[in-house]
Amino acid sequence: MELQMKVAQAVHVLNHDTESCNRVAANQWLVQFQQTDAAWEVATSILTSDFHHSFVSDYEVEFFAAQILKRKIQNEGCYLQSGAKDALLNALLVAAKRFSSGPHQLLTQICLALSALILRAAEHGKPVEQLFYSLQNLQTQVDGNVAVLEMLTVLPEEVLDNQNTDCKISSADRNQYGQELLSHTPMVLEFLLQQSEKGFDGGVQLHERNRKILRCLLSWVRAGCFSEIPHGLLPAHPLLNFVFNSLQVSSSFDLAIEVLVELVSRHEGLPHILLCRVHFLKEVLLMPALSNSDEKVVGGLACLLSEIGQAAPSLIVEASAEAVALADALLSCVTFPSEDWEIADSTLQFWSGFASYILGLDEDGAKQRKQVEDMFFPVFSALLDALLLRAQVDDSMFNDEQGTPELPDGLVHFRMNLVELLVDICQLLRSATFVQKLFFVGWASANAPIPWKEVETKLFALNVAEVVLQEGQTFDFSVIMQLVTVLSTRPLDELKGIMCIVYRSLADVVGSYSKWISAFQTNARPLLLFLAAGISEPLSSSSCASALRKVCDDSSAFMCEASNLEILMWIGEGLEKRQLPMEDEEEVVSAVSLILGSITNKELKSNLLARLLSSSFEAIGKLVDEDNNHCLRQNPATYTQILNSGARGLYRYATRLLVYSCMCMHVI
Repeated sequence: MELQMKVAQAVHVLNHDTESCNRVAANQWLVQFQQTDAAWEVATSILTSDFHHSFVSDYEVEFFAAQILKRKIQNEGCYLQSGAKDALLNALLVAAKRFSSGPHQLLTQICLALSALILRAAEHGKPVEQLFYSLQNLQTQVDGNVAVLEMLTVLPEEVLDNQNTDCKISSADRNQYGQELLSHTPMVLEFLLQQSEKGFDGGVQLHERNRKILRCLLSWVRAGCFSEIPHGLLPAHPLLNFVFNSLQVSSSFDLAIEVLVELVSRHEGLPHILLCRVHFLKEVLLMPALSNSDEKVVGGLACLLSEIGQAAPSLIVEASAEAVALADALLSCVTFPSEDWEIADSTLQFWSGFASYILGLDEDGAKQRKQVEDMFFPVFSALLDALLLRAQVDDSMFNDEQGTPELPDGLVHFRMNLVELLVDICQLLRSATFVQKLFFVGWASANAPIPWKEVETKLFALNVAEVVLQEGQTFDFSVIMQLVTVLSTRPLDELKGIMCIVYRSLADVVGSYSKWISAFQTNARPLLLFLAAGISEPLSSSSCASALRKVCDDSSAFMCEASNLEILMWIGEGLEKRQLPMEDEEEVVSAVSLILGSITNKELKSNLLARLLSSSFEAIGKLVDEDNNHCLRQNPATYTQILNSGARGLYRYATRLLVYSCMCMHVI
């Protein structure tokens, strides 16, 4: 009893003392105590006998005792003598019955300790058999069913967990226990069925009973138990109906979804069964949830419907009424305005898998593939619209006072996951239709404001589909040039919030399609003005620098005109002030030097090169000026700035000469 009091006091200090040094000392004492032989008896006594103390919570001490036993059994259980193991087994069964009415976390710890002990009782030839015999005895006692449910919930994971590094069970024994466990599947399913049809004697509320049954069922589904049920019996199996009924109860909805998702992924016959119930899922559950903006229900159903479709794309391709209803339901989920994009994101794996399945149909059955593509053309057309709507930037995401606005992490993640799907949609709809849905007349009309959120999202999609569109026909990019003109003529102080994102996305498109966009001489000057302004802005500088290099690569002849050369010189000479990242500066230097190298007039070429190098000379000169060197060293901040500027100037000087020399020798 004295040692129990010390444990209780140490637990109280660890959880409640305001002095950190006292908490550290209590923790050290408890760690040492756990390693002693006395810990077995003390922890067992705390869990099986009434122990009260005025200053400490009984639950805290009891939970700690259960954790001690679990850890000691996992680490030392195999060394216990037979008599000690039997006594400990009986004590844990008593504790499980005692705490069957809660707290739930404490009962879970006791059941984990109990299952760990059974699996380490090496002298018993069939430990799982012994445990089920003990559970039958426990089941006959008052409140025993609750403890049995919890025990059955934790047992499969304990048996099948190959990642448990603390365990002293060999792989061969674990495989044997797994087979022994699955042999009791009929008994477990019968027990769960009985519990689903009646209340508990202890008066546990209906919703709590259902959650316990679903948790237990989920554990056994993960262990593969439903694979034992013949395919023909599954549709009308009472437990499957119980899970479906649980979907209509708010408190059990999340667990019911988990069970069904696990079943779909593990039982090949279930997707067909659940597809037959899609109308129920859509009309009875999803549509009301969409109307009420119930994010929990919409998110759960989106996950389940995606899993059903992903598990059996061949069923969806048949375009039955149920398959069409599933696709329509998932389209509704895509556009649901959840704040973190998680619901729309959860559907992408289905859409990507389904699109890939259609595109991968055997080419020998080209006629069948064409029929499937035609049937689902409206679906993927609507999907593209839904994705473009959901991927839009919202004005509320940005504060106009933000210096460098950025997309929220959730939207960035969602767009990254969209990339592959948008490429597949482009292939299914064909490039002409895809671009037609992205371009429309009126973006740059003076009679109507430009819908910048929509424009930015469609620019993103256009850039993503570059791989497919580059292989197709040539498109009219006049709309892009209209946007280039609009943005390049706007005052820089108006480029705030979403406009910064639009500028960057447009620069990405210019870079991706520079071969087509820069093919016309009249586009050269507007492009240069647009890119020159964007290079000065932190958010768009990288995209504009990369696009400048590509434009100069693709239209070097047009760039040699006097007005275009002046813009390029202005960009090159301004690098000292802009302080771009080195990789962006390299793109700009390479672009400008490439054009200078292509000038046929040697005198003009030399003059422009001298102008371009002058800023580099100036930066290097400040660094090597001995008269200023001593003064600069007295001011570390200024000296560091001059040092960095000189290093950049030297780098630009070397890069320009290298590119220029290569151009003169026709190496590039």
